[in-house]
Amino acid sequence: MDLVELRKLVRDGENDKVEFKRKIRHPEKVIREVVAFANSDGGHLLVGVEDNGDLPGLKFAEEEEYVLSKAIHDLCRPDISFTVESIEVAPERSVLHYYIAESEKKPHFAFLNKAHRFGKVFVRVGDRSIQASKEFRKLLKGEQKGTHRSFNYGKYEKLLLNYLGSHEYITLKEFCAASQLSIQQASDVVIDLALNHVIKIVPREQEDWYVFADS
Repeated sequence: MDLVELRKLVRDGENDKVEFKRKIRHPEKVIREVVAFANSDGGHLLVGVEDNGDLPGLKFAEEEEYVLSKAIHDLCRPDISFTVESIEVAPERSVLHYYIAESEKKPHFAFLNKAHRFGKVFVRVGDRSIQASKEFRKLLKGEQKGTHRSFNYGKYEKLLLNYLGSHEYITLKEFCAASQLSIQQASDVVIDLALNHVIKIVPREQEDWYVFADS
């Protein structure tokens, strides 16, 4: 990527495939963006760019690259493939361009430090990286394995699909209330339907939405 291409990418602002960072002050926080891109459709992480699109660049780009690249290797599981290049934007000032492709090893987890046993899964929603729900994590895992669980079109599936016939979406809590199923039972129903491409899960910061697959 050259400077002209960089400016064009920055001009469109942050979105589902582009994230700006001024500096790498806390690499353990930045890796959530990397994980989110890998768990979603891939994307560009640009370090040395202000939120408003200004390009101050980095004075010590090599040091910033070392810190972040090490964090990606140390704190992301499974390992995430990425490319990184330095783009000069002014004398002794460069922007780091990380490109993270959509992964074939979903879900990826971000860890706050190497000693932690459990990480968090993030996905990209608009210009934000949000923590994925248990249901979305299971969907990612099932999709990567090519899992298609058979399901019966029973009363609970019929109830959910009838609800979606007259509503834009349903949440897991709403489905539990309507069906009188437990959270776990309701979760199993929606995951089965999602893995069979009847409905899809729309990740959200508060509660996921469940909508028809062709919505």
